[in-house]
Amino acid sequence: MTASFMDLVDVTIVNIAIPSIQESTGASFSAVQWVTGGYALAFAIGLITGGRLGDIYGRKRLFLIGIAGFTLASALCGFASGSEMLVAMRILQGGTAALMVPQVLSIVHATFPAEERGKVFGLFGAVVGLGAVSGPLIGALLTEWDVFGLGWRPIFLINLPVGIAGLLLGRVFINESKAERALKLDLPGVVLASAALLMLIYPLTHGREAGWPLWGHLVMVGSLPVFALFVAYERVKTRRDGSPLVELSLFRVKSFAAGIGVQLTFGVVTGIFFLVWTLYMQLGLGWSPLKAGATGIPFSLACSTAAGVSVQQLVPRFGRKVLQAGALVMALGVLVYIGEAHRYGTGIAPWQMALPLVVMGAGMGLIVAPITDAVLAEVPREHAGSASGLINTVNQVGLALGLGLVSVAFFGAVPDGTVAGEPFTVAFQHAMWWVLGVLVVVFLLMFALPGRRKAGGAAPAAAGKTEREPVLV
Repeated sequence: MTASFMDLVDVTIVNIAIPSIQESTGASFSAVQWVTGGYALAFAIGLITGGRLGDIYGRKRLFLIGIAGFTLASALCGFASGSEMLVAMRILQGGTAALMVPQVLSIVHATFPAEERGKVFGLFGAVVGLGAVSGPLIGALLTEWDVFGLGWRPIFLINLPVGIAGLLLGRVFINESKAERALKLDLPGVVLASAALLMLIYPLTHGREAGWPLWGHLVMVGSLPVFALFVAYERVKTRRDGSPLVELSLFRVKSFAAGIGVQLTFGVVTGIFFLVWTLYMQLGLGWSPLKAGATGIPFSLACSTAAGVSVQQLVPRFGRKVLQAGALVMALGVLVYIGEAHRYGTGIAPWQMALPLVVMGAGMGLIVAPITDAVLAEVPREHAGSASGLINTVNQVGLALGLGLVSVAFFGAVPDGTVAGEPFTVAFQHAMWWVLGVLVVVFLLMFALPGRRKAGGAAPAAAGKTEREPVLV
């Protein structure tokens, strides 16, 4: 739980400090995108591999390696001498998180009997909510207080005592466990998947500042045959030894294939919104990190409340319709936010943002809590572990892709040479139309999800006999 809290806080704590990082290091807008996007991309690429390594070499061992590496990478982020080093260390942080995070729920599954796991996963859900709410506030306070004159750096250095505590507690209290039948590591699959993702996302992130050169378009188009080669290799790998990086047979399940699309597109929504939201408040409106962080409290509270209600009361009665309602409610919040931003301009106050943020947060809460179970509902039990790992990987890929699209959706609407002021408020409205469009795609894809859980499908990952459990959003 300590490690999970540290990872979740680290994901949400950084956005609020982005303008301070940019001012301190002189980072370009593309470097700013890579501070968040580099972490998400490295995390996405490493998730399934990290889980497989835990199955083979021991989950406790990989967890301790991961948390030690994450803590070290956090320290290096905190002492980064410039934007290039910070981006590199954030990529290292994402890679080490990919070793640590997949082991958390697998260790819970291996340690606790079935009748006790419900309580443990309930506690995990509470930690997830606490991390989501507290991350932006902690980041805002640390940045605002300028602890020891270090500016934004304490947002990373705070991981040191937490990480050391998690490392010591893990050594003492976690029991070692491995998969009964460990599969082989698919290194060529990792290389092909990584290359395809980089070819797609790197030109998106750097294209605007480079003037959208021809090579960027060619590289993005070239990612498609690399993805195709990856799929072909995975088929060969499946026939050869039955241990591919991605279990392609899962895509024959209609609801799972659609659910992967939902996770990918919803990741794009979150990737675009949270970064441009922070830049809008601090660069467009000139707000302090603390004021911007506090403005997000209604969103977090509405999201947490709706998530609890959706899982416990709504989804058992209405099934897929709850998720679709969440997409529509979130889209309504986006429309209200666009209207408020246009009406009040740079004079908008936090209380005037409360209504659209509550509506958007409620919509997101209706989606994020039940989505994993909905996607896994028709997946055979024996593939639930592989499926849950793939779900989280695709969500992180969507997040990285959304962060890359910020260069088009947001920065593309900012005139060259602009560093703050009214143009950023206009760009925010432009980016929110992108968010609205992707939410429409999310809503349509949800029609392919099962209306209700069918008997004989995959059990919820917390209860099913899986080697890797899903990481809650």
